[in-house]
Amino acid sequence: MADNMFQGASELEGKVIREISALAMDAPASANSGHSGTAMALAPLGVTLWGRVMRHDPTDPQWSDRDRFIMSAGHACILQYGLAHEFGYDLTVDDLKAFRQPHSRTPGHPERGFAPTVEVTTGPLGQGIANGVGMAIAERILRTDYGSDLVNHRTWVIAGDGCLEEGVSHESASLAGRLGLSHLTVFYDDNHITIDGATELAYHDDVPARFNAYGWNVINLGEQANDLDALEKAMRDAIAETARPTLIIVRSHIAFPSPEMMDTREAHGSPFKPDVISEAKKILGVPDEPFYFDPEVRRQVVESLKTQRSDRVQWEARVTAAGTQGAKLLEQLNTNGAAVITTRPEAYEAGSKVPTRKAMQRAMDTFASQTTGITAGSADLTDNTGMKLKDRSVQSVDNPGGRQFHYGIREFAMSAILTGEAHHGGFRPFGSTFFVFSDYARNAVRLAAMSEAGVTFVYTHDSIGVGEDGPTHQPIEQLMALRAMPMLHVVRPSDANETLDLVEEFLTARAPHTTALILSRQDMAVFSAEDAMTSAVGARRGGYVVREDDNALFTLVGTGSEVALCVSANDELRAQGIATRVVALPCWRCFDAQPLEYRTSVLRRTTPSVSIEAGATLGWNKYVDEAIGIDHFGMSAPASYIFDDFNITAAALVAHVNDALGGSK
Repeated sequence: MADNMFQGASELEGKVIREISALAMDAPASANSGHSGTAMALAPLGVTLWGRVMRHDPTDPQWSDRDRFIMSAGHACILQYGLAHEFGYDLTVDDLKAFRQPHSRTPGHPERGFAPTVEVTTGPLGQGIANGVGMAIAERILRTDYGSDLVNHRTWVIAGDGCLEEGVSHESASLAGRLGLSHLTVFYDDNHITIDGATELAYHDDVPARFNAYGWNVINLGEQANDLDALEKAMRDAIAETARPTLIIVRSHIAFPSPEMMDTREAHGSPFKPDVISEAKKILGVPDEPFYFDPEVRRQVVESLKTQRSDRVQWEARVTAAGTQGAKLLEQLNTNGAAVITTRPEAYEAGSKVPTRKAMQRAMDTFASQTTGITAGSADLTDNTGMKLKDRSVQSVDNPGGRQFHYGIREFAMSAILTGEAHHGGFRPFGSTFFVFSDYARNAVRLAAMSEAGVTFVYTHDSIGVGEDGPTHQPIEQLMALRAMPMLHVVRPSDANETLDLVEEFLTARAPHTTALILSRQDMAVFSAEDAMTSAVGARRGGYVVREDDNALFTLVGTGSEVALCVSANDELRAQGIATRVVALPCWRCFDAQPLEYRTSVLRRTTPSVSIEAGATLGWNKYVDEAIGIDHFGMSAPASYIFDDFNITAAALVAHVNDALGGSK
């Protein structure tokens, strides 16, 4: 039987749409917080996609060849939770009742690891589009490597006006068009409403023209948000497009079919009043009781997914029949393409001068060919940041299996794309730029850390060592700002060989931490053989003693290039008859995770201590008594001049120790 309110809907589809629309009002009302209107308006689209088109199986939610679904408009996540429940995933009515409540599986924006079907952590608008680009990239590489019989799925993204207004959507959509990611489809919910009011207050973009210019296939459905057959045809047309990503524009009406709330800004983020909910439910034809679900509807919906379950079973048979090739695919997915190291890079000679960014390139030269899941690229700085893969080809329309990426001058999109690649499975992506430009990408880095993506962000030109480029390009506060980010491992290696070892760790770890690897432009002294031994043992623990002395009167602590200053000061003070210790702290978060006994032995806080780092001193009081650093912006001058002028020198350490000891031993 057809449904009159939702054109082309079967009786079952109509019931599911109505129940989800009611849930979209009930859950925010119960929580007294949330977004009802968008989820109501998009219920027909969601049911069409999940029921008629999308490749998925609730009996095996992690099936690797499933289609990926992303709510870039994450404020409307109650739609995704409702769909997951109705389509048989492990999300109960009690979970829905706990929407936005403490420790629930249904948080206020999608968070990976809580509710099934949530592939990425979204919410800050626009990033879900970039995540989708990353997932489409990952699928395409695997499809190229293993064939479409084993890998052939799509990425579907729901985005709204806010997503398209955010700059990250421009960056990521431009790259997606250039790469011709034909297995990516973005739905643009063109409801004309933002929190402040009508979108026309600040926005009159010609979206179809914009995406046509990016090289996308654009399908403009207009006023057909409630026509399931029209929606399905647009989705099928997107699947038929083999050369470009697709944008499907749907002119929906927020809060449909509520007479009072439809097309109002209040419908975006304000829970509905009880009488408004009752009136809308009457129009929908559902019982006027909170969280009503007919269990028979859910059973029938799951039963209707026979084709999707058959697709999954047939895929499993093809993987088995593929033998070694199928086993290789599963191994890459299970390990996220971890490296299997048989050859290591040649170590740098003790006493030589090497920027750690050069060590990064040597690591890539050796390890990339041994890492099945490697992708690497930069925001237009490939040679500068050590991200050139000499044995891998460039990703492009003509070379869909390429692992070398040119992300363009798009730091924000690059970082969110890397997260999509990682969460797709099978990859451990590297992306790079100058450290000062991490500010452009910070929110994407934050979501990567929050969702434990396992991405490695490579940031070079780590300090005032940038020199003549001046304060606009010299990071000062960035190091401490990233260290403040929970779950992000900020690593500043002490020399080139330590960099090689840490890159090997990231590539071989079964579940790598999300990491910001901070590397120098300027030359850094390579440790002596003796100091290198302590680095090899201690760097992976985040902190270690470089030089020990039981009679030490002072501890000198540094990171990155400043560890060499500590070693030089240690030598000078020894010549003066003053015994000191030297400690390197390449990763604070790693060090803080070590047992108390180890941390105590490394820092030995009963001994006076001083740190030196070419950046802000904020936070160092956790580890040392005094901190030498830079709490102002840099200057345009040769690096050697700036280090001397700002007292980031071994001489400054020697003077500090002598002053602290009163000029005597």
